[in-house]
Parts: sequence; structure tokens; C-alpha cells
Amino acid sequence: MEHFIQTNARCNSLPSPTKVDFATELIRTTQNLALTARSFRFALDVKAAYQVVSEDEVGIPELPEVETVRRDLEALLGPSAVIRRVRLMRPDLRFPIPPTLPRKVARQRVLAVRRRAKYLLIETPAGILLSHLGMTGTWREVRPGERDRHDHVLLELEDGRWFAYRDPRRFGILDWIEPGMESQHKLLRHLGPEPFTDTWNGEYLWRKSRRRLVAIKVFLMDQKIVVGVGNIYASEALFRAGIRPTRAAGRLTRAECDRLTVAVRDLLKESILAGGSTISDFHGAGGADGDFQKTFRVYDREGEPCLQCRAPIRAKTLGGRSTFWCSKCQR
Repeated sequence: MEHFIQTNARCNSLPSPTKVDFATELIRTTQNLALTARSFRFALDVKAAYQVVSEDEVGIPELPEVETVRRDLEALLGPSAVIRRVRLMRPDLRFPIPPTLPRKVARQRVLAVRRRAKYLLIETPAGILLSHLGMTGTWREVRPGERDRHDHVLLELEDGRWFAYRDPRRFGILDWIEPGMESQHKLLRHLGPEPFTDTWNGEYLWRKSRRRLVAIKVFLMDQKIVVGVGNIYASEALFRAGIRPTRAAGRLTRAECDRLTVAVRDLLKESILAGGSTISDFHGAGGADGDFQKTFRVYDREGEPCLQCRAPIRAKTLGGRSTFWCSKCQR
């Protein structure tokens, strides 16, 4: 374990995106050397800790971006798409890909392309293909035989068309869900309500936040409370609701909870209509960039004047994420 502690100290000195790559290699080393389960768990913890920071810095796709990809894929696949085969160009992404997945998906008709939280769910009669974009994942249609070096999954349709999953950092997820097991899947069973449902309202948020001392921005990003709200949209929604992100969640009034749930819902809807936000390298499945980043009021605007009152936008780290707010407009 001393070796891993020393490695962690070395990792601390690296820039955040490099930390994630470094920690990923640490995991692969433990696998290759068949080290103890305790050492492997330690490596996973290192990666998880640094992934929190780097996801913020590279602009991980949040609900609007995933919904944009879902709509694009739905339109591109059409109503009668049949998957001829799936080719795995590597055995893993963030986690190992089930080796039986290509066999189970082969010759299956696509019944629907759905979204749950930040997960894409491609439904077939045999089960559901689950896809998470991670930090840099994208789906796109490609010409037969075309392949980028970061294309890790190729999906061929019966009509001859091809789709590729590209993921330079390989933090995406590809998994298979057996019929009837969606609600029990390990990645889905703990999730809170969708922000577009009737469950997500002021009464729900007020009740869930009572006696919680955690900062409201961190609370809002907890996927067990509400799904799909990441760092960007949490900062923007709190600005729209006039609530300072550092306030304890349990100290919000019922009226503030009402304002915040409406702000979250409206903001996400507006971003979806704009095709999401392209911060780093997000593109829809049709190749288009998102436009919503052009409307940001506080996110990534530290020191710039507030567009509402002209006070400088402030920033600090909360829960390992960069946080932005206006000290005058948000109380």
C-alpha cells in the first residue's frame, strides 16, 4: 500500500485532467499485476476522487446534452432500424463491457431511444443497450469502414448504415439490461425523479432538504434528489432563482424551493431547445454544436460583471466543483 500512497501523492501534483488519466493507468496496472483487492479498490478511489474535479473542467454532458443526443439518434435511426451487429473495438470503457453484449444486440429491432437521467437507453425486444457519454463520449453516423482512433464501439444496421461511439477519455459506459430489469439496474435504481415530472416541485425539494447542512448547490447535484442537474446548470439555476449556492440546503424557505424547482425545469428545457451547451467537445449525434453556453449568466464568468446588476461574478470550489454566483443578485 505504501507504493499506492506515494503514487497518490504524485497524482496530487498533476493538473486535473492528467490526474484522471494517471489514476486510470493506476487501475490498469493493478489489474495487469493481479494485485490485492484492497489495492485495486484504492486505485478506484483515486480515480473517482480526481474524476469529480476533471468532469467540471472539461464540461461533462449534462441532461440537456444527453437529451439532445437522444433526439438526434432517434431521428437518425428512424422508426424501423434493425441492428445487424455491434463491434467492440476494446473490451472496456470506464467499466468492462459485457462480452455477451454483441450477441444479444445482433438482429434486434430498435423499439425506442429513451433517456433516464444522463443515460441513453436503446430499447430492443431482447433488452436495453445502456450508454453513458462520460466526459467526452459522442454517438454519430459514419460511412462504412470509417473509423476514428477513438471510436470504441461500432453499430451496424441492416440497411447498411453505421454508427460509432467515440470517447477519447474512455469514461463512458456501455452495458446491457435484461428485459424487466431496468429499475433494478445498479446504475439506475438509486436515481431520483426527472426534473420534468410532477414529483419535482417545491414541496418535494423543501421536504427533502430539511435539516440538511450541505450547500444547496451540492445538494442540487445529488442524483438521488433530482437527476440530470450537473455543475453548469446548478450554477445557472441558482442564479435564476436568486439563491446563493453556498447556503445550507435546509435553510431554504418553501418559496425559495418553489422558485428553484421552476428555475431548474425551465433552464433545462431552454437548453434542450438550444441543443445543449458545447463547452469542450460536445456535439450532437448529427454533428452540431450546442448554443446554450452563449446565454450563461454566471458559469465560467468569474470577475466579469453580472449581466443583471454589474457586480463582479464570484467563484469558489464547492464539493470539488467550480461554483459561480453574483453576490448582489443571489442571497
